[in-house]
Amino acid sequence: MLKSLLRLSPFIAPYRWRLSLGVAAFGIARLVEGLVPFFLAMGIDRIAAGDGDVRAPVLGIAAAVLARYLTVTGARYAVRTTGQRVAFDLRQRLYGDLQRQGARFLNRHSIGDMMTRAVADISLIQRLIAMGTILIIIMAYATLVGFGFMLYFSPALTLLLLPPMPFIYYNAKRLSRQMGSASMAVQNRLSDLAAQTQENLAGIRTIQAMVQEENEVARFAATNENYAGAFYRQAQVNSLMTAWMPTLAAACSITILGYGGHLVLSGEMTPGALVAFFMYVNMVVQPFRVAGFIVNLVQRGAVASDRLFEVFDLEAEVPDRPNGAAPARIKGAIDIRALTLRHETGRDAALKDVNLAIRPGEMIALMGRIGAGKTTLLKTLVRLFDPPPDSVFIDGVDVRDYPLAQLRAQVALVPQQAFLFGLPLKDNLSYDDPQRPIDRIWAAAAAADLKDTIEGFPQGMETIVGERGVTLSGGQKHRATLARGLIREAPVLILDDCFSSVDTETEERILTGLNRSRSGRTTLIVSHRVSTARHADRILILEAGRIVEGGTHRELIERDGLYAELERLQRGGQPVGKAVPAWGIGASS
Repeated sequence: MLKSLLRLSPFIAPYRWRLSLGVAAFGIARLVEGLVPFFLAMGIDRIAAGDGDVRAPVLGIAAAVLARYLTVTGARYAVRTTGQRVAFDLRQRLYGDLQRQGARFLNRHSIGDMMTRAVADISLIQRLIAMGTILIIIMAYATLVGFGFMLYFSPALTLLLLPPMPFIYYNAKRLSRQMGSASMAVQNRLSDLAAQTQENLAGIRTIQAMVQEENEVARFAATNENYAGAFYRQAQVNSLMTAWMPTLAAACSITILGYGGHLVLSGEMTPGALVAFFMYVNMVVQPFRVAGFIVNLVQRGAVASDRLFEVFDLEAEVPDRPNGAAPARIKGAIDIRALTLRHETGRDAALKDVNLAIRPGEMIALMGRIGAGKTTLLKTLVRLFDPPPDSVFIDGVDVRDYPLAQLRAQVALVPQQAFLFGLPLKDNLSYDDPQRPIDRIWAAAAAADLKDTIEGFPQGMETIVGERGVTLSGGQKHRATLARGLIREAPVLILDDCFSSVDTETEERILTGLNRSRSGRTTLIVSHRVSTARHADRILILEAGRIVEGGTHRELIERDGLYAELERLQRGGQPVGKAVPAWGIGASS
């Protein structure tokens, strides 16, 4: 547990002086609080002795209360702002680390799990620093100050209260271990709950279309029950930790009343000292009443720390280690040499011994059945899938030697899945550079055949598209993401099946304009349509991770292979010759 919490030290270190001042202020507050019973005992003993002058004790108590108020206010502010700042830094670090992870990480961790770590786990650490630190400091200082004054008033009575301490320590240590495992179970079950909720809401249209609402409610109930069970177990352990404290306090009170009363009657202790002694015992015991809560907070904070460092300890899936050999501006020559790539979850290689040379300014169309490796091949160019060394080159330089920011800025990828942010259309189209002039944004929209659509919206470019672009049709979303790629005017443009939701007439207009505007710059297009591919300078056919055909539209038709088969199917003709499985229209890989 302590080892897990110590790993937070680098995040606390920038605020160590603020935290130290808070800790010192709490020490002063406990000390002046300890003076209140002292002055009270003085006043009681003066009254018992017949001396009515209690001005000094009264003024002493008033001064101690005022000093405690001021120091506690400052101490709480220092400690709680430290907790907030540490939480802020942890969120920033986690968010930054998540940006640098790739496909393998996202396959292993759900979005719901990451949201739980970013919100719930960091909140636990914030509470531990802001609240737990205060309680632990109060407990420590109260014990020191309380026992100090108790020894001052009656060493014998103080020593009589020490025998239960080993029992308290043993019981706290045993229950602390149970609390650690219970807290880990609660956080894991909470991650499961968040992951299922996120998945359910993301797929709500499919659930409703398949009439699976009741089944999903039942599945959620099972996950919810697991979380509730883990939480009940944690509450049970917490209850056991707090239940024995009132018993300890009662035992202390009986001991003090019995033996302390004897000391007063024998004249070895004054009545005021006995009253003060009771107050000091309460000062020591009171913080221990929340010992279970403190241990719970510490254990859950340690678990949250472990879960955060599971992410922090991961190296970037795609390391950014440029060697300075890359040119400042990419021209667009692509050379792929014996590229073989295997996905983490796949049994067979996604790409097998792929060799390809593309000249600057060429337009290349990639076609093939679903799962043939088209998207995988294109993602290696921007290192969304990291290729092996010496296999993928741009302008004669290994893509691994380019700075990632430069590579992905100058090789623009328009993904197959159209994703838009819940922002105005203008901000979506100019997402990589919000300061672009509006005329360039309109030009990109026109190139993607989206201008008339936007002008038809009541708010035009300021139209809010909703989460994931929900207010737009499929074709409109694809054209918006296409415009977002075109506006960058990158030396290399990759279009991953972004015409699948666009009608052929619109597609023809876009491609005609694309051929004209992209003259001299390299363009790669993934498509399942012959009408798209025929615009390219060359067409490459992938099958099971290999390039099996290549050439112009006319050359491939004359070759009468897979491309010719697809062309006949899309014309509505009957396939001839050897039977070929149907080509899929949809997600590529």
